[in-house]
Amino acid sequence: MESVTLLAVSKTFPAPAVREAVACGLHRFGENYVQEALDKMEALADLRDRLEWHLIGPLQSNKTRVVAEHFDWVHSVDRLKIAERLSAQRPSHLPPLQICLQVNISGEASKSGLNPDEVAATAQAVAALPGLRLRGLMAIPEPAETLPAQRQPHAALRRLLEQLRAQGLALDTLSMGMTADLEAAVLEGATIVRVGTAIFGSRPPVPRG
Repeated sequence: MESVTLLAVSKTFPAPAVREAVACGLHRFGENYVQEALDKMEALADLRDRLEWHLIGPLQSNKTRVVAEHFDWVHSVDRLKIAERLSAQRPSHLPPLQICLQVNISGEASKSGLNPDEVAATAQAVAALPGLRLRGLMAIPEPAETLPAQRQPHAALRRLLEQLRAQGLALDTLSMGMTADLEAAVLEGATIVRVGTAIFGSRPPVPRG
């Protein structure tokens, strides 16, 4: 089995909680809300060289510049326009921004993400953009109660990644699985799992504004 990277989902948890997690040996953190993440980055600026910041929430066009300037990874690219903006706005002195395409693998109307049949063309276009490195695919499948049911959408995402590899793209990342479906995701080849409550505890109220 390939190694699995633990991404600590720190959204809604304050900077001191992240600092405590760093002291426990964690260095990769996932954030959903851009402004909240920027505030934490400022509060934890003394740790910047030790931290890897991942955006895992929806990204609007008007936020791409600050994301390109401050994040290391973006898991939630769901259309070519966003990738093009990130590419154009990534500062030249920084390493390439690591990118995953978000796929709406369960076909839910309420979920962001590319339809599976859009992935191949979008991946080829994103892979050609300067300032970015396309790493793989991300999904947040519809919740399911049983392990076999949980495995199905994760398996579908893995097959999509295998198809992209067969088309010549050098991809190595499947960002899938959270606290509730961790086992299913790992069984189907997840390379990054996104875990929040199992690390930080119950989530505080979501900040607004």
